[in-house]
Amino acid sequence: MKTTRAVGRIPVRDVRPSVDCGRRPAKAVVGETFEVTATVFREGHDAVAANVVLRDPEGRPGPFTPMRELAPGTDRWGAEVTAGAPGLWTYTVEGWGDPITTWRRTATIKVPAGIDTGLVLEEGADLYERAAAGVPQDDGQAVVLAAARTLRDGSLPCATRLAAALTPQVAAVLARYPLRELVTGSAPLPLLVERERALYGAWYEFFPRSEGTPEQPHGTFRTAARRLEAIAAMGFDVVYLPPIHPIGTTFRKGPNNSLTAGPDDVGVPWAIGSPEGGHDAVHPRLGTEEDFAWFVRRAAGLGLEVALDFALQCSPDHPWVHKHPQWFHHRPDGSIAYAENPPKKYQDIYPIAFDADLDGLVAETVRLLRHWMAAGVRIFRVDNPHTKPVVFWERVLGEVNRADPDVVFLAEAFTRPAMMHTLAQIGFQQSYTYFTWRTTKRELTEYLTELAGEAACYMRPNLFANTPDILPAYLQHGGRPAFEVRAVLAATLAPAWGIYSGYELCENTPLREGGEEYLDSEKYQLRPRDWEAAEREGRTIAPLITRLNTIRRAHPALHRLRNLRFHGADNDAVIAYSKRSGDDVVLVVANLDPHHTQEATVSLDMPQLGLDWHESVPVRDELTGETYHWGRTAYVRLEPGRAPAHVLHVQRPPAAQRNGGPGTS
Repeated sequence: MKTTRAVGRIPVRDVRPSVDCGRRPAKAVVGETFEVTATVFREGHDAVAANVVLRDPEGRPGPFTPMRELAPGTDRWGAEVTAGAPGLWTYTVEGWGDPITTWRRTATIKVPAGIDTGLVLEEGADLYERAAAGVPQDDGQAVVLAAARTLRDGSLPCATRLAAALTPQVAAVLARYPLRELVTGSAPLPLLVERERALYGAWYEFFPRSEGTPEQPHGTFRTAARRLEAIAAMGFDVVYLPPIHPIGTTFRKGPNNSLTAGPDDVGVPWAIGSPEGGHDAVHPRLGTEEDFAWFVRRAAGLGLEVALDFALQCSPDHPWVHKHPQWFHHRPDGSIAYAENPPKKYQDIYPIAFDADLDGLVAETVRLLRHWMAAGVRIFRVDNPHTKPVVFWERVLGEVNRADPDVVFLAEAFTRPAMMHTLAQIGFQQSYTYFTWRTTKRELTEYLTELAGEAACYMRPNLFANTPDILPAYLQHGGRPAFEVRAVLAATLAPAWGIYSGYELCENTPLREGGEEYLDSEKYQLRPRDWEAAEREGRTIAPLITRLNTIRRAHPALHRLRNLRFHGADNDAVIAYSKRSGDDVVLVVANLDPHHTQEATVSLDMPQLGLDWHESVPVRDELTGETYHWGRTAYVRLEPGRAPAHVLHVQRPPAAQRNGGPGTS
């Protein structure tokens, strides 16, 4: 029986990131830096080293990236790599014997002690000559050859001969072109590189039907387009629309989810389908497909992408009910089962049953998605994907993204972790999260550490502060200060964040105490808002939201997730964290208590900011424009309603100055 070799000549083990044991790709976006780690070791005491090789979608290898041992004696090596173009890449870790490092260790012990001196120096000369053969003539070959000649020069003192081989100049050349022996590569692992919007963006959700006129209260795409300028002015990147399709009338819900609807009640957009059409049709009161395509173009002209809700469910009036009865679950009495989440009942919605005709449903779903892609939509927010088979989404997303890799899918799956993580692994580019319910310092620290850790190689969170379904208790009881600090947190903890329309007005009246539904929810009725009056009267936090999105765009550190690091604060109501990308460092300190002023001493992990422990530097508050001078500890006083948080740009000296280059004092 044939056996599989478990290890190579130089063992390379436990390469990460590795998603589903390498069966699925890790994820990154264009220009995103991430860390590859592996365990690399060998027998005996000879030196070992490692590097990462990225191969682009054409299979072409890039220059190898040297790895460093992450902690002495652990055999765990790591290096940061960056993929520069979209597509399916691979990465490999190579472990190898490092004979020159082994020789240096031996020589620095034996030569000063006078042990086998001539033999040791001759061995070094041989190694350096071999290494020089791999160094380009114009990049230091002569430096290495000169060291080899000096090693052989018996007319010189042994210490002089050895010193010539250990100069920083020689070391720098050999670091670029090491002499590698017994090179052993790991199995290649897949890496899917996608466009930046798959990771980074600010989302704004609103209902076009609520943006009507006094003469015609029900809005259309044409009237709703007037709202786009304000959304773009607040700095959002994505405008997300609930379903735009015809709404059924059978069991239509009335205001506040009442079971009886009047003749003028508009119904729930997620109860999709009527005699006027299904998922490939536009609700007639919103306009036509041409009007929708115009709306998408209008948004694009303002720098906004349109995300469309994709809810795979039907009203009892959907054409599928008669055309494809096998797509629904029939009860013993012949009736079709409506959706339930006991004790909740959704009589106006029929869920899909997938197992009778999975192939047919995959084909129809792909057709529907491509229908809206043809109208200019490249982002879909998928409603309740966790109530459909994972294999269904794997096939649908795979088929769409193979032909159109720029299409982004957001999984609205507030469900168990295993399902959320699996949906991300099989293709969803973004995921909703539990952020809405994480409000304490401990909850936020633990959860965001998880999201920014190993899960970040496949699961990208989108931190929505509220949704039409979710008005969390923190917002209900915290008033305007709660809305302000949650906006700061959502906008700076993760690269993607979002709000549902009305958040900027701090709307926080629940349907009932202890629940999370809005009173007079826009899901069931039109909700016109007087935006101009709110601005005149100062009832909006739009200026704060605008400032946050401006800060996000200005700071590359806030475009990334894996760089999130938490810092200490001696008050549980105060949270501190930072993000760093190159020389760009942002430090956030926020008061989580919307009711009381809080004071704290913040203890900074200075190396995480790219600073030495003893340094102190200016920090500029990007919210207020004030500048402070901070070292490893700093005092803060944060008052709800006035200064809920500091969003600080750490003014690190340029790299050249920090390394003793021009400009140092």
